[in-house]
Amino acid sequence: MARQAKNGQLKAKHSIKEEASSSGTAKAGGKKLEKMQENGNANVSKAIALSLVDYSLMLSLVFGGCCSNVWSYEQLLKMDAHIGTTLTFSQMLFITLQSLPSFLVFPAGGGLPRLKPRHVPLSSWALQVVVLTSGSLMNNWVFAFSVPLTVQIVFRSAGLAVSMLLGYLVMKKRYSLAQIAAVAFVSAGVILATLSRPSSPKSSEVPVDLGRYTIGVAMLTLSLFLTGTLGVLQERTYTKYGPHWKEGVFYTHCLSLPIFLLFTSDLKRGFRGLASPASIAPFSKEALGGFTPYIPYAVLVANMFTQLACVSGVNQLSSHVSSVSTNLVLTARKAISLCFSVWWFGNEWNAQLGIGAGMVFIGSLFYTAATSRRSTRKAKAE
Repeated sequence: MARQAKNGQLKAKHSIKEEASSSGTAKAGGKKLEKMQENGNANVSKAIALSLVDYSLMLSLVFGGCCSNVWSYEQLLKMDAHIGTTLTFSQMLFITLQSLPSFLVFPAGGGLPRLKPRHVPLSSWALQVVVLTSGSLMNNWVFAFSVPLTVQIVFRSAGLAVSMLLGYLVMKKRYSLAQIAAVAFVSAGVILATLSRPSSPKSSEVPVDLGRYTIGVAMLTLSLFLTGTLGVLQERTYTKYGPHWKEGVFYTHCLSLPIFLLFTSDLKRGFRGLASPASIAPFSKEALGGFTPYIPYAVLVANMFTQLACVSGVNQLSSHVSSVSTNLVLTARKAISLCFSVWWFGNEWNAQLGIGAGMVFIGSLFYTAATSRRSTRKAKAE
């Protein structure tokens, strides 16, 4: 009896120890789980913070880079309206030099570097080079044909209509009624804005030459179609050989440089124009001392770097978000650039141009929303 009681006491003590041990294990496990949850929350917070930093950087590049690029672009054209060829050549050369290190291979035993093997044959880039160079030159020439930058910004938004037309005719794409209606609204806005060019300017301005203005609008139209054609050529090339867009940027810009040998006199005239008294005059009022003659060249360099920032921001944004979101951001960017151009440079503004610009931006938003809805329906159907 005494032995049984003793055994019972030992069992009770053992059970108490087991309970204490399990309780301690449970507490330890609970603490470990809490710690894991805390670490998980910390990681999520860190990921969100990094994501916010990334998007802040991308949006800063898009809005800051692109809007600054528009400012430097218009500033150069105000200095010399005929600087278009020099500006295009400078942009092509800068992008080529900036991309070149990524395509060089240095032999292990020394010697001269050579280009990396291509993924796409040069023949596939040849037509793109002609289209890109022609479109870029026309874009930079139109200012000399009495087409103000405000009209240019609105007019280039008609690229939606050109892309849709080429997509339908060449790529056999089909669009919804809402997309077609939105593009028609945009096109009507572009026409209204284009016709807003006043026929009776202020007394301090040069009289408007409607013939030159018409030629400028025709050049803008042709440039839009060239840009749309370039998009089709790029889509076909990337579909066949893979999305080697960096290679495309390098070779299309590099191979375009020999074309400018045909425009040697224009290039010399453009660089001389930057040093002319007319180009320096806007800055001579400020106390800049001996730096004043170099400011036009500094603006040219700023244009090239801001263009790089703008392109980088757009490419990064398009790789992180949908094309719909990218279009929304770019539409907002164009609206800000237009307002900034009117405010900073005192460019002409009238009710007709305002209504046309409003139609373009609202139509672009409608097109974006219609595209988003169509993509969602396709995803659900699949």
